[in-house]
Amino acid sequence: MKVPAAATGLKRALDPGVPGSAQRQRPNNESINVKNIYPGLFDDLPFSLDEIICGVDEAGRGPLAGQVFAAAVILHPERAIAGLRDSKKLTEAKRDLLAPVIKANALAWAIASASEAEIDELNILHASMLAMRRAVEALATVPTLALIDGNRCPVMTIQAIAIVGGDDKVDSISAASILAKTARDAALVTLHATYPQYGFDQHKGYPTALHLARLELHGASPVHRRSFGPVRKALELAAARAA
Repeated sequence: MKVPAAATGLKRALDPGVPGSAQRQRPNNESINVKNIYPGLFDDLPFSLDEIICGVDEAGRGPLAGQVFAAAVILHPERAIAGLRDSKKLTEAKRDLLAPVIKANALAWAIASASEAEIDELNILHASMLAMRRAVEALATVPTLALIDGNRCPVMTIQAIAIVGGDDKVDSISAASILAKTARDAALVTLHATYPQYGFDQHKGYPTALHLARLELHGASPVHRRSFGPVRKALELAAARAA
């Protein structure tokens, strides 16, 4: 069941004059037209009309090169966006069509990243968490609850809930997935202009046969992730040749 996360109480964000309730009690979901992602998800959590929910997702954990990106989106409850789903299940053309629609209609959105150096220093998991936290912190509207795709949450000052498969269950996470993916793909096309020998515009940094062959032929570039096995192997091979 797909959840329109924007329906979950943005009254304060849309009307700053509305005072917050004295006690943060979770109302009956029917009273605010909220459908649970699956039964029991919010049963024991503080959940009120004042909750401002953002969806968060990352893109680019698997590639051998480039930054890892993340996006956070707070959807507008009165501006439904048709066609939202996990970005991996959409064509590139469809993602490119949806990204500007999301940006134009969302209550707030932000895209952030963690660099190749941060990936190598922290590892890809923690760098992804860092990028997600940066995206949430960059939102022009401050959320009170973040719904994170996956099974882990970044450390943040607001409450966060991890939802496995959330990018295909919650509209705001789907929107974040699309923004993160399109931003990262665009960044790799830009990198292709600087490093055309690797074909980044074709494989977007993922370890395809083409990429691995070019990596072996040309060695690692400054934007390759040195902590990743194939890149480390290419560096060792280059060192052996130079010896």
